[in-house]
Amino acid sequence: MKRLVTLAFAGIMLLSATACKSSGVAGSTENGLDTAFQTEAQITLDQMKASGTLCRFGEGVWEIEFDSPNTLSGVKLEFTDGTSTASYKGLSFSVPQSALPVKSMMSNLISVTDELARSEELSGESENGELKIKGSLESGDYILTADESGNIRRFEMPNMNLVMEFGEITEIGSKPEETTAPPETESVSETTSST
Repeated sequence: MKRLVTLAFAGIMLLSATACKSSGVAGSTENGLDTAFQTEAQITLDQMKASGTLCRFGEGVWEIEFDSPNTLSGVKLEFTDGTSTASYKGLSFSVPQSALPVKSMMSNLISVTDELARSEELSGESENGELKIKGSLESGDYILTADESGNIRRFEMPNMNLVMEFGEITEIGSKPEETTAPPETESVSETTSST
C-alpha cells in the first residue's frame, strides 16, 4: 500500500512539474512598437531605482526625463542618430551615446525595440496574455515583454540586473523640429539683398 501511495504521489508531482514548465507556448501578436509613444517607466539597475517619462518619436529618436531619485530628477536624455544630449535646468551638452553612464541601459532598449519595430508582427513565448521575446545583444541576453496589442510592458537584461517596467502606452505625434535659422540670419539676408 505504501508503494502505491508513493507511486501516485510521484506521478502527481511529475505532472505538476511538467504543467509548470509548459505554461509558455509559441505565440505571436500584432506589432505595436512601430509607433510614436509615451509611457511612465520604472527602472531598476543593480541597486539604483529610478522613474521617469519615456518617449519614442520614431526609429532612433527617443527621450527620457527622470523624476526620481533626487539625484536624477529633472535630467532629460535625448537620443537621436547615435548622439545623446543631456539637459538639466536649461544646461545641455551633446556626447556620443557610448560616453553616458546610462548608455548601456537606454541604448540596449532602443536597439532592441527599434529592431523589433521593423517586423510585421511580434513572435515569442505566450504566457498569461503577454508575449515574451528573448534574444541576445553584445552586452547580454534580454527579454522584452509585450501585451496583447504588441505594446512594450517590460524590458530586462538579467546579466546587468536591469529591469524596466512600463505603464500605459499613449500614442503621441512626432517630435517637433527645432528652428535651424535664427532671426538675425533672416535680417542679414534682407540687408544683403537690398544692396
